Amino acid sequence: MRWTGVVLAALCAAPAAAMEIDRWETDEGLQVLFVEAPELPMVDLRLTFDAGAARDGELPGLARMTSRSLRHGTTAMDADALAERFESVGARFSTSSQRDMAVVSLRSLTETDWLDTAMETLTTVLAEPAFPEDDFDRARRQALLGLQRERQEPGSVAARRFHELVYADHPYANWPAGDRESLEALSPEDARGFFERYYTARNGVLAITGGVDRRQAEALAARVSQALRPGKPAEPLPPVPPLEGAVTEHVPFPSEQAHIRIGAPALRRGDDAYYPLTLGNHVLGGGGFTSRLFRELRSERGLAYSVSSGFGSRAAEGPFNVSMQTGTEQTAEAVEALHEQIRRWHAEGVEPAELEASRANVVNGFPLRLASSSGIVSHLALIGFYDLGSDYLTHYPARMEAVTLDDVQRAIRERVDPQALVTVIVGGEEP
Repeated sequence: MRWTGVVLAALCAAPAAAMEIDRWETDEGLQVLFVEAPELPMVDLRLTFDAGAARDGELPGLARMTSRSLRHGTTAMDADALAERFESVGARFSTSSQRDMAVVSLRSLTETDWLDTAMETLTTVLAEPAFPEDDFDRARRQALLGLQRERQEPGSVAARRFHELVYADHPYANWPAGDRESLEALSPEDARGFFERYYTARNGVLAITGGVDRRQAEALAARVSQALRPGKPAEPLPPVPPLEGAVTEHVPFPSEQAHIRIGAPALRRGDDAYYPLTLGNHVLGGGGFTSRLFRELRSERGLAYSVSSGFGSRAAEGPFNVSMQTGTEQTAEAVEALHEQIRRWHAEGVEPAELEASRANVVNGFPLRLASSSGIVSHLALIGFYDLGSDYLTHYPARMEAVTLDDVQRAIRERVDPQALVTVIVGGEEP
């Protein structure tokens, strides 16, 4: 069944200032966040578990393989029957895995019989996943093929090596896709054990939004919670140790372009520095065509095919990351130009006009991130998972408006050390 144009046209969120987030905890310990959107004839549910690649341990790729396996059926339905069951009532079911979290999502129309069937199917997946060996082996082969493709893409090689050097022995060094040795060693029982340990009520957050009221949302949450083992929260991740100095690595690769990554661990999710660093990064390389890196390295000097920067905030320190593609014949000049811009940004901060332009762009663009049911439910999930506070959506614009030039300067100097950055270059021959 397809979503009609009428339904899609109705995907419009209330302004963030008008959103009231209801929060509660189920008897089994599942945290729930709910925003009512009565104008929508649908409901979105997003379950997040502290079960991302950072929990892989000695088996890189386990979190992702476990997430994929949930689509392979239950003890009563194989993968095809499961997909047909959701499709028969117009529901959309998906799973995914990131570094911090695993995600299970459901979208359903609110018509009683259809929603009931969709929820029954979802809870069966959560209570009775089958982890069939044939499907697991097929997913393993697909994952191994994915690794082969990654090794042929200089951008993927650079991203993986960057994380290995930045995070060393920290769990974030695990690449979500895993490696050949680990994937070949994984078994369905490994995935089942991972599921039973981490996909539990006390290790999860449920976000709900759509055309249901609080009473109905509580009933949906209870069904989900009762399908899960109570379990216990995962242990907090250890802090990421700061880099002790600069590290540079050139990986030879037969390509006409060099892919460059520069950065270091920098920012935890929920940190007060998030707001000034968001605006400061927008000036440096997060603002697209208007950013310094794009303007000075691409437009003025012609050194970059693409260039950007960002802060990947996570449960532990996520990376400050500058990414650039350039011709292999000008790699050395491009790398030095990037470092020069980072040093200037660190030493001088940003100009008043740059800050105001970035602030306007970020604040004015924020409502667009909440202009759909999927946008709302994903933000609710992040708020719950990272414990950002129920006022996060309503206060976000004001917190951005309150950021001063001194705040930006201080945050940059505290979180980014130009003398302690990892630089990875993939492409061309090593000099």
